[in-house]
This record gives sequence, C-alpha cells and structure tokens, in this order.
Amino acid sequence: MTHSYDIKLAAQMAEASYAGRANPSLATAIRHELNQDDVQAQFLKGDILLIPGSNSVADYLKFNLRVLNIGGKRYRLNDPDTETGASGTVWHQGFLRHAQVIFAWLEREKLRPKYIIGHSLGAAATQILVRTYGVPGIGFASPRPRRNRGAIKHSKLCLCINRDDDKVCDLPPSFFHMGHVHKARARRSVFGQDHSMKHYRKVVEEQQAAGILGKRWQG
Repeated sequence: MTHSYDIKLAAQMAEASYAGRANPSLATAIRHELNQDDVQAQFLKGDILLIPGSNSVADYLKFNLRVLNIGGKRYRLNDPDTETGASGTVWHQGFLRHAQVIFAWLEREKLRPKYIIGHSLGAAATQILVRTYGVPGIGFASPRPRRNRGAIKHSKLCLCINRDDDKVCDLPPSFFHMGHVHKARARRSVFGQDHSMKHYRKVVEEQQAAGILGKRWQG
C-alpha cells in the first residue's frame, strides 16, 4: 500500500523538527528520537520518519560538503568522494554516511518508516532512504546526493521541493537529485535566508495557492 501525505503539513513538520519535543505540535507525536554523531531524526506516530538538517552550508562540514581546512586536510566544495550504498547506487559519501546513521538506528529499534520527510541535509538522507525502503518521501531544500543521472528503483517515490534561489540545492555541482524535482519560484527572494525551512513553508503555500504544486504526494 502506498501512503500519501499532505505537502503543506509535511513542510510544517519539517520546520518543527528542529525543536523536537520542545515543539508542542511534535511533543505527543514522537515515538523515538535520534541524536547521535551530529545526526538527528524523529520517528512519529503513523510510522513517519522526520529528518531535520541544517539551515546553513556550514552544518555540512562533517558530511563532506566542506569548504575549510579541518584537521589539517583541505576539503573542496564539490568534494568528489563517493561510496556505493547497499542498493548498488553510488552516493555522495558524506550524505550516505549521514543516512547510514539513521538506518542503523531504525534497525536497532526495529522501526520501518511508511513515509520520510527531511530538510536540507535531512533531504539528502531522505532521498537515500526512499531508495532503501521503497516508501514515499519529500525533501525540502534538497542537495544532490547521487553520482549518476537517470531513474533508479523507487526514484518515482521521491519529491524534492527546491526554491530556485537556493544555491544549496545545486550542490555538489557534479551530482544529481533522485526522483522528481519541483523548482519553486518564490514571490520574493530572501537574501541569505532562502534555505531556511520557514521560507520553504511559505513558498509551498504560495505554490499551492497558485495551483502550481499539488496538495499531497504519494509517489
């Protein structure tokens, strides 16, 4: 059975995910919570996996989208390091390792998601875990985790909603998104803040009001 989800509600939940249990709308819905090795995720009632990410490029440092000299090693913005996942797909190594922390947690807790929602770095993990579990997912402000272009198994289940003024969504430049990419043009660009989830929530509302974006996603 394929599960559909309200896109506007998904955006609201993705924004709330950064506060976790401190957000009243999530407090009673969270069944399990992960906070390990700089990776956060929440497993909600209804078997929804919610993955917060970052609101800045700086938060990608541990996961290979690096622009600084860290520990004596110089990292490029489009670090080409890749790794083959369990499915055989070649992924950006840093994004894959982020997703693997979440996968290992789900396995330990014997949890299996029916729907996956993520923002930013969490949207990169969403794409990978949609491929892993074969369930629908929505990624907001999604960077590019795949080394190769073209459809792969379960890619039709994944929706990436990206603002067209959000440069993070074009990174790394030599990689590709998984699934359907909806490029959203906001009525007003927000300089320096267009990656924030609150601005994605707003553009979802604008796009739905204009009839450009549907109400639900099931893949």
